[in-house]
Amino acid sequence: MATFDRQATTLALAHALSAAERGLAVIPLSRTKLPALRSPHRDGPGPTGPPCPPCHGECGRLGHGVYDASTDPARIRRLFAAAPWATGYGIACGLPPHHLIGVDLDTKTGTDASTVLRELALRHLFTIPATVVVLTPSGGRHLWLSGPPDVVVPNSAGRLAPGIDIRGAGGYLVGPGSRTGHGVYATAPGTAQLAPAPCPRALLRLLLPPPRTSRHPAPPSAGRHGQGLVRFVLDAHEGQRNTRLFWAACRAYEHGIGPSLVDALIDAALHTGLTEREARATTASAARLTGHHP
Repeated sequence: MATFDRQATTLALAHALSAAERGLAVIPLSRTKLPALRSPHRDGPGPTGPPCPPCHGECGRLGHGVYDASTDPARIRRLFAAAPWATGYGIACGLPPHHLIGVDLDTKTGTDASTVLRELALRHLFTIPATVVVLTPSGGRHLWLSGPPDVVVPNSAGRLAPGIDIRGAGGYLVGPGSRTGHGVYATAPGTAQLAPAPCPRALLRLLLPPPRTSRHPAPPSAGRHGQGLVRFVLDAHEGQRNTRLFWAACRAYEHGIGPSLVDALIDAALHTGLTEREARATTASAARLTGHHP
């Protein structure tokens, strides 16, 4: 059994290094599809010690899940050396150069997720492009898409539609060639050499979070019709500022008020802590995505 495990780890490392050559940041996974390395903070500081601050790898130790992901061969070998029981690898989503978005079409819910996705495409007028497709041991499929560099797509489970989960920033996909307790993940015939295709604009808009009610007043320059969008941007917390600004700008351009509202949206984004350069790049991306010229 130990020999088999070593072989599985060797194969997983080889697949992970191959993925890294394509610009995909990877981490070792166990047979349960979870990160193979446990958190170095799992035991806490002790009953009398100070609380451990949130750590995404700043401490320099391994075991921070997707935050350990790397394309550096030396670091990948170090990760796998620290987890000799690993039999697979995860691919971090949302990172450059691909800004990967994973569309997980599940089979466990009793819903035909592939059919649901086709119905969504017909309803919202987009086409699923030819892209990398990974077949899961349970009969599901993972579609790999690439997103814009200035858009943060969140993870979600069933929010887009029943049976469809989304892997975005902070999430990961099980890489092809990984062996789990249920079988092996493999690329669908004819897709292994493809690059992740750009996510259709209409689908991308569906993947972004909906607006929430804001407690902040809009500046007078926002105008009556755009006050809700400006308040939505003003209510952003760190980590969601770009996403909210992009979503609001898309809605503004779709409703024909983008050119008149863009300055107010940028002002709101500056109030949340974005730089003017970041805010203008994000609103320009939203304009292009909705077919306008900033």
